[in-house]
Amino acid sequence: MSPTFRSLHNPNYRRYAAGGVVSNTGTWMQRVAQDWLVLQLTAGSGAAVGITTGLQFLPFLLLSPLAGLVADRIPKRRLLQLTNVGMAVPAVVLGLLAVTGVAQTWHVYVLALVLGTASAFDAPARQSFVSELVDADDLTNAVGLNSASFNAARIVGPAVAGILIAALGGGVVATGWVILVNAVSYVAPVLSLRSLDARLLHSPELVRREPGQIRAGLAYVRGRPDLMLVMAIVFFAGTFGLNFQLTSALMATETFDKGATEYGLLGTFMAVGSLTGSLVAARRVRVRHRLIVLAALTFAVLEMIAGAMPTYLTFALMTPLLGLSALTMITAANSFVQLHTDPGMRGRVMALYMMIFIGGTPLGAPLIGWIGEVAGPRWTLWIGGAATAVGVLAASAFYLRTRPAPEPETVTLPTAPAGVPVGR
Repeated sequence: MSPTFRSLHNPNYRRYAAGGVVSNTGTWMQRVAQDWLVLQLTAGSGAAVGITTGLQFLPFLLLSPLAGLVADRIPKRRLLQLTNVGMAVPAVVLGLLAVTGVAQTWHVYVLALVLGTASAFDAPARQSFVSELVDADDLTNAVGLNSASFNAARIVGPAVAGILIAALGGGVVATGWVILVNAVSYVAPVLSLRSLDARLLHSPELVRREPGQIRAGLAYVRGRPDLMLVMAIVFFAGTFGLNFQLTSALMATETFDKGATEYGLLGTFMAVGSLTGSLVAARRVRVRHRLIVLAALTFAVLEMIAGAMPTYLTFALMTPLLGLSALTMITAANSFVQLHTDPGMRGRVMALYMMIFIGGTPLGAPLIGWIGEVAGPRWTLWIGGAATAVGVLAASAFYLRTRPAPEPETVTLPTAPAGVPVGR
C-alpha cells in the first residue's frame, strides 16, 4: 500500500474513516446552508452570520476542559455515538423549521449553540480516539488521512449544497432540505462505530474520578513551552484568520454580487488546496515547530493578498493556496501536540487545544463580521491576515526568549508516545 494511505490497512480505521467521510460531507453542506439561511432571513447581514458562527463555537470556549475530562473518563467509542446523535437532533429541528417556512434568526442562533455544545464534547473524544485505532507508527499518517477525509468532504459538500439550494429555489425552504440531509448523514458514523472490532482497539485505562483533574491538565500545558507556542499560533489563526465561512459569504455576495452556487464553489476550491495539504502531511514522518510557524505566516500573507483580488475568478484562484497553507499549519500543529503529550493527559490537552483553536471563533467571528459591514468584505481578509501574522510573530519571539533550554523539534514515530489526529 502507498505510504500516503498506509493507515487504511487497519480494518477498524477503514470503517471509522468511511463513516467520517459521509458525516463530514453532510456537515459541510449544513455549514453552507446555515450561512445562506441566515443571509436570507436577515437581508444579507454579515454580523448575523458572524454571531451564528460565534454561537456555534462558543461551547468550545466554555466547555472544552470538562469535555476533555469526560473523554478521559468514558469509553470514547460509546461517547462518540452519543455525540453524533446529539449533533443530529438540532440539525433535524432546524431543517424542519426551514422547510416549513417558519424559521427565524433566533431559531438559528439557539440551534447553532445546541449543535456547538454536542460538537464540543465530540471533538476531544474524536481526536484522541484515533490512537485507539492505529499503532504509534501510523499516527502521523492517520492525522493526514483524517484531514484528507475532512477536506475531500469539504470539496463535495459546499458544491452540492450550493447546487441543491439553487435548484430548489435559493430560499429558506431550500436550505432546510440541505440541512435535513446533514441530519441523516450522522447515521453513518454511528453505524461505523458500532461495527468496530473491540479486540483490535488500543483502549487506555480510563481516568478515575479525582479532584483537581482539570487543573492538572492546565498545569501540564503551562509547564510545556513547546505546547504553549503551538496553542498561541492556532489561537491567532483560528480567531482572526480562519473565518472562511463568513469572509467567503461576504466576498461572494457583496463584493462580487454572486449567488449560492458561486459561494459554495469557493469552499470547494479552497478544499482542493486543503486536500493537497492533507495528503502531503500524510507522508510526513517528522513534525517541527518551524513548519507550523512558516505555514501560519504564509497563510496570513496569502489571506491579505486574497483580499486585494479584483474579480471573483482571481479570488477563487487564491483559495486553493489558502487551503494548502492553512491545512499544513493545522495538521502540523495537531500532530505536534498529540505526539508530545502523555497518554493519560491526551483527552484534556486536546480539549484545551480545541478550546483555544476553535473557541477563539466566538471572539473573532462577530468582530470580523462587524468589520465586513462597516468597512467592507475586503477588510475582513486584510485585518484577519494581519492579526494572524502579528500574533504568530509575537508568540514565536516570546517562545525563543523564554524557553529554559532548546527543545527537540522533531519526533520520530517509532519512539513517539501514542497520540491522535484530526483537522478543523
